Amino acid sequence: AGGSKRRQEAEAAARSSVFELQVADTLDGEKQPQLIVKGALDREQRDSYELSLRVRDGGDPARSSQAILRVLITDVNDNSPRFEKSVYEADLAENSSPGTPILQLRATDLDVGVNGQIEYVFGAATESVRRLLRLDETSGWLSVLHRIDREEVNQLRFTVMARDRGQPPKTDKATVVLNIRDENDNVPTIDIRKIGRIPLRDGVASVAEDVLVDTPIALVQVSDRDQGENGVVTCTVVGDVPFQLKPASEGEGEPQNKRKYFLHTSAPLDYEAVRDYNVVIVAVDSGSPSLSSNNSLLVRVGDTNDNPPMFSQAVLEVSFPENNLPGERVATVVATDADSGKNAEITYSLEASPLSSESPGSIFSIDPDSGDVLVQAVLDREQRDTYEFQVTARDKGVPSLQGSTTVVVRVSDRNDNEPRFMQDVFTFYVKENLQPNSPVGMVTVMDFDKGRNAELSLSIQPGDHDQAAGIFSIENDTGTIFSTVSFDREQQTSYTFKVKAVDGGEPPRSATATVSLFVMDENDNAPTVTFPSNSSYTVLPPSSNMRTVVATVVATDADTGLNADLNYSIVGGNPFKLFEIDPASGVVSLVGKLAPKHYGLHRLVVQVNDSGQPPQSTTALLHVFVNESLSNATVVESQVARSLHTPLAQDIAGDPSYELSKQRLSIVIGVVAGIMTVILLILVVVMVRYCRSKGKHGYEAGKKDHEDFFTPQQHDKAKKPKKDKKGKKGKQPLYSSIVTVEASKPNGQRYDSVNEKLSDSPGMGRYRSVNGGPGSPDLARHYKSSSPLPTVQLHPQSPTAGKKHQAVQDLPPANTFVGAGDNISIGSDHCSEYSCQASSKYSKQVRAL
Repeated sequence: AGGSKRRQEAEAAARSSVFELQVADTLDGEKQPQLIVKGALDREQRDSYELSLRVRDGGDPARSSQAILRVLITDVNDNSPRFEKSVYEADLAENSSPGTPILQLRATDLDVGVNGQIEYVFGAATESVRRLLRLDETSGWLSVLHRIDREEVNQLRFTVMARDRGQPPKTDKATVVLNIRDENDNVPTIDIRKIGRIPLRDGVASVAEDVLVDTPIALVQVSDRDQGENGVVTCTVVGDVPFQLKPASEGEGEPQNKRKYFLHTSAPLDYEAVRDYNVVIVAVDSGSPSLSSNNSLLVRVGDTNDNPPMFSQAVLEVSFPENNLPGERVATVVATDADSGKNAEITYSLEASPLSSESPGSIFSIDPDSGDVLVQAVLDREQRDTYEFQVTARDKGVPSLQGSTTVVVRVSDRNDNEPRFMQDVFTFYVKENLQPNSPVGMVTVMDFDKGRNAELSLSIQPGDHDQAAGIFSIENDTGTIFSTVSFDREQQTSYTFKVKAVDGGEPPRSATATVSLFVMDENDNAPTVTFPSNSSYTVLPPSSNMRTVVATVVATDADTGLNADLNYSIVGGNPFKLFEIDPASGVVSLVGKLAPKHYGLHRLVVQVNDSGQPPQSTTALLHVFVNESLSNATVVESQVARSLHTPLAQDIAGDPSYELSKQRLSIVIGVVAGIMTVILLILVVVMVRYCRSKGKHGYEAGKKDHEDFFTPQQHDKAKKPKKDKKGKKGKQPLYSSIVTVEASKPNGQRYDSVNEKLSDSPGMGRYRSVNGGPGSPDLARHYKSSSPLPTVQLHPQSPTAGKKHQAVQDLPPANTFVGAGDNISIGSDHCSEYSCQASSKYSKQVRAL
């Protein structure tokens, strides 16, 4: 009241290291206390806190009040279950009934609520553990689910997991080892087996009466699946019999539940007194209560048989023809025995020969009583000519004695096989032009018979059209076929005939085979051009367009394959490249533009090549007459006739007069150009001399000189230079006296030509040709200068055309100089038959000015 400022304070009655009280000011001026956690909380260590809060105002005296703040700590799943032991081990009696408790697994969890609720489950456990045992998820009790047999499994090892129900759940695991304790639940077993030469089958042992005392007649094995005392077994023979058991070994390391004994004779045996003994063997274990079992062996005493049957021959050979009837008797064997009674009764049997493992039972049989050997199958000497087997004679004594002999059956031949060719059809390929009496093939024939039945005679049998009559022969011993003629594939491509083989049997047998002979092609024929003929021609208008088909060259080749694969080409008569031929089809087309010079007859030399090795070729002529029309066929035909007698190396293409007139025109132009060059050279020489005489007397500035430039001066005549002695040795070329001038530009650079120097001179207009003839300008009229001219010395001995021009003295920029004519050649002496190239080049430069 009264707007006085109040102050609030709040503090904890008991200072805590876990919590802190902070006071914040709100927007409306109030104090807002806040409790802050400043330390770690662990519910398992302390699950609640009680704090005392006090608030005090700012009055005087101050007033305050306090309150208790209780803080409860809630649980989180931060603790894993823990087993009491890491390994649980227990013993379990085998055959325990289902539901029998074994042990209880316990685990604890410090958390509360669902975080502390534990469930037990199998961890790493085999399928047999899960099938035999049961684990209670809530209590952790492990019990028997199905009966356990120690003989099948003697120990169970697995892991159990304790898992809480928190999120996420936490687990712990423990190992459980269950040892299965043995119970005496198995009776001993007795197994009687054969030993040595004493026969034992189906519980009956046959023992001869002459066996020695203490002879082992059987092996007795006794075993018990139980363990310890339950598996210790003792074994004895029951009754008054002349047999006893003896341990097979006295070793101490032998298992107690597995023992071996030998059943020995303990007294002599008498067949006439007792023929059969029933020996009973009893085995008893040491369990409590003990278990026992027994087994019996019937011992039969037999008469002694000491004489085996004997044959009169060790080897019996028999000859027997093939193609027999099944069941025929091959031979009879007889054996004798010195014993009597059953020991002397003999039975016969067939066995494989010691040298062969093949059983003869499928082909031969024997009567066990009479010894007759019978054949059960039809014998074929061509399949097999010898059979060898063994006949065994056994007496009926016990043990039975036996003797044997070897029987060899040799199958004799009959002519029951026809000759047989290796193929029904023999196909041979021979080259044409083969020399006569050359081998062309070989047939293979055989006869499976023997001797005369296999002696063969071969002969050629003509075909339907007697193609092979007199052409082929055959060699009887090798079957090689020879030809008496040389083949020409173009005449005949194949031959077909038959070969017959006859054996020497009675009656004789024969067989035939077909022989097909194909003649292979050789490149022995050159191509033949069927169109056009060499004397024909084709008219081609000059207005024809590009790719116009002029004609088609058609050729054939009598060969085949690559030898008949033709290629066309133009090898001559096409200097202007006007025509082109398709290499495959032979179509000749116009590929160039026709000009007046192409008018007239063109002779194209076409070569046709095949693709054989070596290749063959043929040359043909294709005449093409280029003209608007054919006004006079006689003239064209005469030109074609002359073409046939003209060498192929000489081209016949177009109008020859056109080139001749062109050559004549070139000659005329060359002559005119030469004349003009000579005149121009004379003018240059005169000008040089005139300039020299002027230079000696001097000039006055501004003085007009009206003397004729071409009029000689008196002092010029008096001081005429002497001729060079070297010039008298021979007539020099006309252009050898050309005098050239090479000036320099004001900046010191050389001028490329006289034209360039003239173009740099002031006051000069376009130049005209100076020929020295009528109408030539007066050179003095074009000379104007306000200053005296320097003297320029020109040497007639200057290098001739073709060498570099030399400058005697550079001209000043104010000088003027009259340009040379169009036909002066400067710097080059290379000329063609039509015109000088240097003159033309220089003319173009002058025109450019």
